[in-house]
Amino acid sequence: MMTSDDVLAEFRAAGALLEGHFILSSGLRSSVFLQKMFVFQDPKRTETLCRGLAEKVKAALGKIDVVVSPAVGGIVPGYETARQLGCRAIFVEREEGRFQLRRGFSIEPGERVLVVEDIVTTGLSSRECIEAIRGFPGTIVGAACLIDRSGGKADLGVPLVALASLDIPNYSPDALPPELAAIPPVKPGSRNLKA
Repeated sequence: MMTSDDVLAEFRAAGALLEGHFILSSGLRSSVFLQKMFVFQDPKRTETLCRGLAEKVKAALGKIDVVVSPAVGGIVPGYETARQLGCRAIFVEREEGRFQLRRGFSIEPGERVLVVEDIVTTGLSSRECIEAIRGFPGTIVGAACLIDRSGGKADLGVPLVALASLDIPNYSPDALPPELAAIPPVKPGSRNLKA
Protein backbone atom coordinates (compact mmCIF):
# COMPACT_ATOMS: atom_id res chain seq x y z
CA MET A 1 0.00 0.00 0.00
CA MET A 2 1.36 3.44 -0.96
CA THR A 3 2.07 5.90 1.85
CA SER A 4 1.73 9.69 1.75
CA ASP A 5 5.54 9.87 1.54
CA ASP A 6 5.49 7.57 -1.53
CA VAL A 7 2.91 9.82 -3.21
CA LEU A 8 4.86 13.00 -2.46
CA ALA A 9 8.03 11.33 -3.75
CA GLU A 10 6.25 10.71 -7.07
CA PHE A 11 5.15 14.36 -7.24
CA ARG A 12 8.69 15.57 -6.38
CA ALA A 13 10.25 13.26 -8.99
CA ALA A 14 7.87 14.68 -11.61
CA GLY A 15 8.75 18.27 -10.65
CA ALA A 16 5.13 18.73 -9.60
CA LEU A 17 5.66 19.98 -6.04
CA LEU A 18 6.10 23.73 -6.49
CA GLU A 19 6.86 26.40 -3.89
CA GLY A 20 6.11 30.13 -4.13
CA HIS A 21 2.89 32.19 -3.90
CA PHE A 22 -0.01 30.55 -5.69
CA ILE A 23 -3.63 31.47 -6.28
CA LEU A 24 -5.56 28.21 -6.01
CA SER A 25 -8.70 27.39 -8.02
CA SER A 26 -10.69 28.07 -4.85
CA GLY A 27 -9.32 31.64 -4.75
CA LEU A 28 -7.32 30.86 -1.61
CA ARG A 29 -3.55 31.42 -1.53
CA SER A 30 -0.84 28.90 -0.73
CA SER A 31 2.94 28.61 -0.62
CA VAL A 32 2.67 25.11 -2.16
CA PHE A 33 1.12 24.11 -5.49
CA LEU A 34 0.79 20.56 -6.74
CA GLN A 35 1.10 20.75 -10.53
CA LYS A 36 -0.53 17.38 -11.15
CA MET A 37 -0.29 17.69 -14.95
CA PHE A 38 3.48 17.16 -14.56
CA VAL A 39 2.56 13.82 -12.96
CA PHE A 40 -0.12 12.96 -15.52
CA GLN A 41 2.19 13.50 -18.50
CA ASP A 42 3.95 10.27 -17.42
CA PRO A 43 1.61 7.29 -18.01
CA LYS A 44 3.65 4.92 -15.81
CA ARG A 45 3.70 7.35 -12.86
CA THR A 46 -0.04 7.98 -13.31
CA GLU A 47 -0.70 4.24 -13.43
CA THR A 48 1.30 3.67 -10.23
CA LEU A 49 -0.57 6.38 -8.29
CA CYS A 50 -4.02 5.44 -9.57
CA ARG A 51 -3.40 1.74 -8.88
CA GLY A 52 -2.62 2.72 -5.29
CA LEU A 53 -5.80 4.81 -5.13
CA ALA A 54 -7.90 1.98 -6.61
CA GLU A 55 -6.56 -0.44 -3.98
CA LYS A 56 -7.56 1.97 -1.18
CA VAL A 57 -11.00 2.51 -2.75
CA LYS A 58 -11.66 -1.25 -3.03
CA ALA A 59 -10.64 -1.77 0.59
CA ALA A 60 -12.81 1.12 1.86
CA LEU A 61 -15.84 1.08 -0.45
CA GLY A 62 -15.97 -2.26 -2.24
CA LYS A 63 -17.04 -2.74 -5.84
CA ILE A 64 -17.38 0.32 -8.09
CA ASP A 65 -19.35 0.29 -11.36
CA VAL A 66 -18.64 3.76 -12.70
CA VAL A 67 -16.18 6.56 -11.95
CA VAL A 68 -17.34 10.14 -12.54
CA SER A 69 -14.77 12.95 -12.60
CA PRO A 70 -14.91 16.72 -12.97
CA ALA A 71 -13.34 18.05 -16.18
CA VAL A 72 -10.55 18.99 -16.78
CA GLY A 73 -8.28 18.05 -13.88
CA GLY A 74 -10.13 14.91 -12.85
CA ILE A 75 -10.38 13.23 -16.27
CA VAL A 76 -6.92 11.59 -16.32
CA PRO A 77 -6.92 10.24 -12.73
CA GLY A 78 -10.60 9.30 -13.09
CA TYR A 79 -9.94 7.30 -16.23
CA GLU A 80 -6.86 5.53 -14.87
CA THR A 81 -8.49 4.78 -11.51
CA ALA A 82 -11.50 3.34 -13.34
CA ARG A 83 -9.16 1.21 -15.47
CA GLN A 84 -7.54 -0.12 -12.30
CA LEU A 85 -11.00 -0.80 -10.80
CA GLY A 86 -12.21 -2.49 -14.00
CA CYS A 87 -15.16 -0.14 -14.48
CA ARG A 88 -16.43 2.65 -16.75
CA ALA A 89 -15.07 6.21 -16.60
CA ILE A 90 -17.20 9.24 -17.45
CA PHE A 91 -16.93 12.93 -16.61
CA VAL A 92 -18.96 16.04 -15.99
CA GLU A 93 -18.08 19.33 -17.65
CA ARG A 94 -19.22 22.89 -17.21
CA GLU A 95 -22.14 24.10 -19.27
CA GLU A 96 -23.36 27.62 -18.48
CA GLY A 97 -21.16 27.57 -15.37
CA ARG A 98 -22.50 24.30 -13.89
CA PHE A 99 -21.20 20.74 -14.09
CA GLN A 100 -23.36 18.41 -16.18
CA LEU A 101 -23.12 14.95 -17.68
CA ARG A 102 -22.98 15.45 -21.46
CA ARG A 103 -21.88 13.46 -24.52
CA GLY A 104 -24.56 10.84 -23.88
CA PHE A 105 -23.00 9.74 -20.57
CA SER A 106 -25.44 8.21 -18.09
CA ILE A 107 -25.57 6.35 -14.80
CA GLU A 108 -27.74 3.27 -14.69
CA PRO A 109 -30.04 2.12 -11.88
CA GLY A 110 -28.13 0.18 -9.22
CA GLU A 111 -24.67 1.31 -10.35
CA ARG A 112 -22.23 2.10 -7.53
CA VAL A 113 -20.69 5.47 -8.37
CA LEU A 114 -17.35 6.89 -7.25
CA VAL A 115 -16.36 10.52 -7.85
CA VAL A 116 -12.62 10.76 -8.56
CA GLU A 117 -10.74 14.05 -8.33
CA ASP A 118 -7.06 14.83 -8.68
CA ILE A 119 -6.49 17.04 -5.63
CA VAL A 120 -9.00 18.19 -3.00
CA THR A 121 -8.42 21.53 -1.29
CA THR A 122 -11.85 22.82 -0.26
CA GLY A 123 -13.80 20.04 -2.00
CA LEU A 124 -15.75 22.49 -4.20
CA SER A 125 -15.22 20.66 -7.53
CA SER A 126 -16.09 17.31 -5.97
CA ARG A 127 -19.23 18.72 -4.32
CA GLU A 128 -20.28 20.31 -7.62
CA CYS A 129 -19.66 16.99 -9.41
CA ILE A 130 -21.69 15.10 -6.80
CA GLU A 131 -24.54 17.61 -7.13
CA ALA A 132 -24.53 17.22 -10.93
CA ILE A 133 -25.03 13.44 -10.73
CA ARG A 134 -27.32 13.24 -7.70
CA GLY A 135 -30.45 13.03 -9.87
CA PHE A 136 -29.26 9.91 -11.70
CA PRO A 137 -30.43 6.48 -10.51
CA GLY A 138 -27.10 5.08 -9.29
CA THR A 139 -25.77 5.26 -5.73
CA ILE A 140 -22.88 7.63 -4.96
CA VAL A 141 -20.82 5.52 -2.56
CA GLY A 142 -17.98 7.98 -2.08
CA ALA A 143 -15.26 10.14 -3.55
CA ALA A 144 -11.54 9.62 -4.00
CA CYS A 145 -8.52 11.77 -4.77
CA LEU A 146 -4.78 11.40 -5.12
CA ILE A 147 -4.06 14.11 -2.55
CA ASP A 148 -6.33 15.67 0.06
CA ARG A 149 -4.62 19.00 0.83
CA SER A 150 -7.21 19.79 3.50
CA GLY A 151 -5.82 17.19 5.89
CA GLY A 152 -9.27 15.60 6.13
CA LYS A 153 -11.14 18.86 6.74
CA ALA A 154 -12.96 19.08 3.37
CA ASP A 155 -16.59 17.96 3.71
CA LEU A 156 -17.91 16.39 0.52
CA GLY A 157 -21.08 14.94 2.03
CA VAL A 158 -19.84 11.42 1.14
CA PRO A 159 -16.84 9.39 2.39
CA LEU A 160 -13.52 10.56 0.90
CA VAL A 161 -10.69 8.12 0.19
CA ALA A 162 -7.36 9.90 -0.34
CA LEU A 163 -4.14 8.26 -1.46
CA ALA A 164 -2.27 10.94 0.52
CA SER A 165 -3.50 13.48 3.03
CA LEU A 166 -1.60 16.68 3.74
CA ASP A 167 -2.43 19.69 5.84
CA ILE A 168 -1.07 22.51 3.66
CA PRO A 169 -2.09 25.93 4.98
CA ASN A 170 -4.28 28.03 2.68
CA TYR A 171 -4.92 31.72 3.21
CA SER A 172 -7.54 34.24 2.26
CA PRO A 173 -6.03 36.91 -0.04
CA ASP A 174 -6.62 39.55 2.66
CA ALA A 175 -4.99 37.48 5.44
CA LEU A 176 -1.61 36.50 3.98
CA PRO A 177 1.41 35.97 6.20
CA PRO A 178 4.09 38.62 5.46
CA GLU A 179 6.50 36.16 3.83
CA LEU A 180 3.82 35.07 1.33
CA ALA A 181 2.57 38.63 0.71
CA ALA A 182 6.14 39.60 -0.29
CA ILE A 183 6.07 37.20 -3.28
CA PRO A 184 4.10 38.07 -6.45
CA PRO A 185 1.26 35.51 -6.86
CA VAL A 186 0.80 33.22 -9.87
CA LYS A 187 -2.34 31.31 -10.85
CA PRO A 188 -1.38 27.96 -12.41
CA GLY A 189 -4.82 26.27 -12.12
CA SER A 190 -7.46 25.96 -14.85
CA ARG A 191 -10.87 26.56 -13.23
CA ASN A 192 -11.36 30.14 -14.38
CA LEU A 193 -9.50 30.16 -17.69
CA LYS A 194 -11.13 32.40 -20.32
CA ALA A 195 -11.98 31.01 -23.74
